[in-house]
Amino acid sequence: MPLPPSLSSPSLRPRPRVDHSCTLIPGLPNDVAALILSFVPYPQIPRLKSTCKSWYAFLSSKTLMSLRHRRHTNSLSHLLCIFPEDPSISNPYLFDPETLSWLSLPFMPCNPHVYGLCNFAAVALGPYLYVLGGSAFDTRSYPLDRPMPSSSAFRYNFVNSTWERLAPMLSSRGSFACAAMPGSNRIIVAGGGSRHTLFGAAGSRMSSVEMYDVERDEWMAMDGLPRFRAGCVGFLVWDGEETEFWVMGGYGGSRTVSGILPVDEYYRDAVVMELRSSDGGGKWRLIGDMWGQGERARLGKIVAIDEGDRGKVAFFMLDGDQILRYEMDSNRWRKESTLPRKAPYDRSFGFIALNGELHVMSLLDGFKTRPQEKGKSMMSQIYHPRKKIWRSLVSRPPFIGKLDFRTSAMCSVRL
Repeated sequence: MPLPPSLSSPSLRPRPRVDHSCTLIPGLPNDVAALILSFVPYPQIPRLKSTCKSWYAFLSSKTLMSLRHRRHTNSLSHLLCIFPEDPSISNPYLFDPETLSWLSLPFMPCNPHVYGLCNFAAVALGPYLYVLGGSAFDTRSYPLDRPMPSSSAFRYNFVNSTWERLAPMLSSRGSFACAAMPGSNRIIVAGGGSRHTLFGAAGSRMSSVEMYDVERDEWMAMDGLPRFRAGCVGFLVWDGEETEFWVMGGYGGSRTVSGILPVDEYYRDAVVMELRSSDGGGKWRLIGDMWGQGERARLGKIVAIDEGDRGKVAFFMLDGDQILRYEMDSNRWRKESTLPRKAPYDRSFGFIALNGELHVMSLLDGFKTRPQEKGKSMMSQIYHPRKKIWRSLVSRPPFIGKLDFRTSAMCSVRL
């Protein structure tokens, strides 16, 4: 069902048409001027729209995004998209680490009966941003304090700056593994449940797997996981000939301490499915424990980086103040490096891969800073796996409240 105009568009003003008779930059042909403007960092584009009518028309047209993606892929900006909290009360933001600039995106058109959405997946595919599933509270359900999984799917179009509602998933889920398949314009999701951040071990677990076809706007069921698995992460691995979908970590069953306190049973292994273009996917195979007996209870935050060597992917995990690298041959995590600047363990960290680098983000109020700067800045400690070097940058996020990386959703976008 199409969204009302007030929800699907940030403004009711009609989109201007590009008048090719107007001059974009005096003294230059319009095609050359348009190519120059296409190199402007994406978060800076809204500021330039007020320059003149011709710039507003061009920077609001589909031609701009088409030119940006027509250039070499490596020339696209690597941006960070952050959902600070429940999308119904806080809009997402784009952050450009190169220019330290922020851009606010329109509010996501949430259901008015649902609140407290969390544990959803945000993934980018081309000039689109997809928001899938999650756990939330529904005012129409009883009891009100029980979280419910969601099957909703939304897409933000960076070409026309609008949200649209997509076909819902076959199964409602939150805290699930998700990965985009750029070559085939598909998105695959696996596992999940109804767990909410306010309820520790409460909620259901599931093993179902499904794939979304972007062109057809439909979901297709696939072979389920060997076991129930929620709170897991998913990545695509391509070795030059075949593509595999890896699902790591997560939790399955639960136990109680002293018969009262529920505790999750975390997995220390992974499962892998070979993806085929003909029928979607094959059978799952199990990758054994990634830790020795008694070494670790659960996996930390995991990200993947494409090393550019025939599609080879490297996995990295943030474990306290250390970054670990996964060795596929030995099926073990080894120490890669240590954060140059440590923070108290009660602080939350964001961990994401951008442009071949690992970004470890934290608020500066976790460090010893001047009182007037407390809580106003975000530090990113950036590690380059190939060069084995660290660098850092500090930015001032536009968030009204504090950013909790334990509950916020993040993904990388190339525009």
